Amino acid sequence: MKSKHLILCLCGLWLALLTTTLTAAPRPNIIIFYVDDLGWQDVQLNDVDDPCAFETPNIVKLAEAGMNFTQGYSPAPTCSPSRAGIITGQHPAKIGLTHVSLGALTSGKKSDPLLEPYLQGHLDLNILTLADALKANGYRTGHSGKWHVGLNAASYGFDVVNQDRGPHRGMGDRTKDFATAKDKQYPLSKEKYPPFSDKKPEGISYPYDEVTESALKFIDESGEQPFFLNLCHWMVHWPVLTRNGELLEYYCDKFGQPFPPKPGDMTLPGQQNPYFAAMVTTVDWSLGRIVDYLEKTDDPRNPGKKLIETTYIFFSSDNGGVETHGKEIISDNAPLKYGKKHSEEGGVRVPMVIAGPGIPQGSQFDGLINQLDYFPTILNLTDAKIAAKDAKELSGLDITPVLQGKSRQVLDASGKARDYLFWHFPHNSMRSMKSAIRSGDFKLYKRYFTNDYELYQLEENGQRKDYEEMNDLAQNPEYSSVVERLGAILEVELAANHAEGPYLNPDYTDKKTPSADLGDSKFDRGSRQATLSTKSSGPAIEKAYVIYRPENPGQKHRDRNFESKPSDIELPGMREPASISADGYSVRANIPEGIKAYCFMIIDVNGYLHYSPTVAVK
Repeated sequence: MKSKHLILCLCGLWLALLTTTLTAAPRPNIIIFYVDDLGWQDVQLNDVDDPCAFETPNIVKLAEAGMNFTQGYSPAPTCSPSRAGIITGQHPAKIGLTHVSLGALTSGKKSDPLLEPYLQGHLDLNILTLADALKANGYRTGHSGKWHVGLNAASYGFDVVNQDRGPHRGMGDRTKDFATAKDKQYPLSKEKYPPFSDKKPEGISYPYDEVTESALKFIDESGEQPFFLNLCHWMVHWPVLTRNGELLEYYCDKFGQPFPPKPGDMTLPGQQNPYFAAMVTTVDWSLGRIVDYLEKTDDPRNPGKKLIETTYIFFSSDNGGVETHGKEIISDNAPLKYGKKHSEEGGVRVPMVIAGPGIPQGSQFDGLINQLDYFPTILNLTDAKIAAKDAKELSGLDITPVLQGKSRQVLDASGKARDYLFWHFPHNSMRSMKSAIRSGDFKLYKRYFTNDYELYQLEENGQRKDYEEMNDLAQNPEYSSVVERLGAILEVELAANHAEGPYLNPDYTDKKTPSADLGDSKFDRGSRQATLSTKSSGPAIEKAYVIYRPENPGQKHRDRNFESKPSDIELPGMREPASISADGYSVRANIPEGIKAYCFMIIDVNGYLHYSPTVAVK
């Protein structure tokens, strides 16, 4: 594995040097500005029905400088799979990372017929990442902020990593524990920024944000080298709070609420939560800081130009907005249905803007775009080369012609227009365990709980019809051909991408078929071989894996760093295939040295998922 990446890096550096020599224009810089849980209706871009109550002037300014995508989608309705999808360019189902429950052995309630699949404790170290690819092509790579796909961003091709949370940390009392000018950790800025008001006509100060500042430092220190910056805010995720008292007061005044707010949950409907409003505007302020720096700073590789003229900015969110948390009302995704943790429109349609060289100012694209398109597009924009076998694994499409205003359709390599996008989310509640496909005006859902379909016509001839997804057409004979066509395409994609789960729950009270009966797992210390048998009176084993577990079940292992990607490192949370006996009633696996505990994962022929008890192997 080390030799593979050494060869890749050397070839990439040679190509980068050759390209720089033969071409006059230096390669552009790339910034992905990623927000956590920011809904499609949480910014002043795609106002449908009531206008957004939260002020985002810098996001609007970015859209005016580039292209707004009205139908931009995240790869998944939750954080980790979307982040993994962007950084690998592969569909979450394909890489086996479809939710945030990395390394968790999820047991079901007796009232739940289904179990979600097991997700390895970290993104596969052997998958080529966007940082790997750009680094091999001469780019300096940096990550600032939230990572959340296991281990650390340094393990996946980033030269410079800062995973600080910034000011988005819990507070003792969110109604009054605000930052001050003399705050040791979050001092207020001397500079003043929007919003402006009668109380603060010159603007307000913002608390120190390590996420933003580390990003600016990375850009500044990149010098003569083109850079790739992955800037990922922890906001606007829960907890909903702000250390910016002046900004909170501004929104309390705007919403006609007392300042400081009363203790307790915010329960006014719609977009009236001043804490959340302050978080959205803080993220917008951060974007403004980045763009302002690019506008004022000379590009050292391109005399006479500013960095803003040679940098592409990809702005978006990891999934749809969160509307409630307990009794607290956070925001409102209306007219879109549901939100985070749901593959309905409110969970996967997200704000999306791309700006940079050659992109028409103030332009808009209404076709289907997925963040999986970023990887191949960035490769094209940067003239970065990767191996053909890695290119074949990419799930998205190069949208460069759309960005340059040369095409009004997203085309694949053969010139065929994109027809659909699909999602796979076998997690969370029984109601949210679904796969989905969007094609043209229609969106189809495969419901695993009831084993049937839902169909909605979101648009009619490109115009809004049922964004609310209220009128289910699946049982209407008039649309049977649509259900059949989209259902068939969805099944092909799920199979092609090795989509896993959900599985049947062996503890379900009303199960209709028998499940395997697991015996005790045995471990031989001499051979380090683990075995497990099931009773022959029950169903046989169809698939079997061994999962490497931490010695302490509560141990966290997401912060480990590796400078390279050796394939021979075994880590807690990893899952490896186990051998099944000829009769199908026992399994075995060798446990590597260094692994302190393990368990078996069994799927029997009736589709039930089982975990054996964890065994310590000291």
